[in-house]
Amino acid sequence: MYKVYGDYRSGNCYKIKLMLELLGIEYQWVAMDILKGDTQSEAFLAKNPNGKIPVLELDDGTCLWESNAILNFLADGTAFLPSEPRLRTQVLQWQFFEQYSHEPYVAVARFIQLYQGLPAERQKEYEECHVRGYKAFKVMEQQLTRTPYLVGEHYSIADITLYAYTHVADEGGFDLSPYPAIRAWLARVASQPRHVPMLG
Repeated sequence: MYKVYGDYRSGNCYKIKLMLELLGIEYQWVAMDILKGDTQSEAFLAKNPNGKIPVLELDDGTCLWESNAILNFLADGTAFLPSEPRLRTQVLQWQFFEQYSHEPYVAVARFIQLYQGLPAERQKEYEECHVRGYKAFKVMEQQLTRTPYLVGEHYSIADITLYAYTHVADEGGFDLSPYPAIRAWLARVASQPRHVPMLG
């Protein structure tokens, strides 16, 4: 059975939980508390020397890390990852976008607000995250006004990747009311068979 080392409140960890649930794969969840230093223990660093969650441990003890890489592993050969090269590349395109233009701002603002309680010394960074986060939402909105999912007509790991932190963006102080296409997409994703909420 797979083991997932993660924090239920983490969007990156939620990606893996959601993917496993959608695929109907059994797994064991190993709760980690990053604020208590769980990811810096010698035992955990043996699994991921980068000291970050999530980590997916396979039956043979192999450990995979980086959430979007794990998604590609789990989705390979399924309907959640297109086999056609152009579409598969577009999935990767959105995953790279999430890691470079979305997650560093939307997730960080959420961390500052939800986990740290908006400390004064991070207020400027929090505001800068909002500027860049809203820019990312504009990019998503443009695509989602044209297609129901980020890569055309079909739900894929591109959607899972960006749903994870977008659907809890309000916990980072973001207002999605000006983005109707994103809000409709969030509802479509949540209505998928076998969908589970972050804390469900």
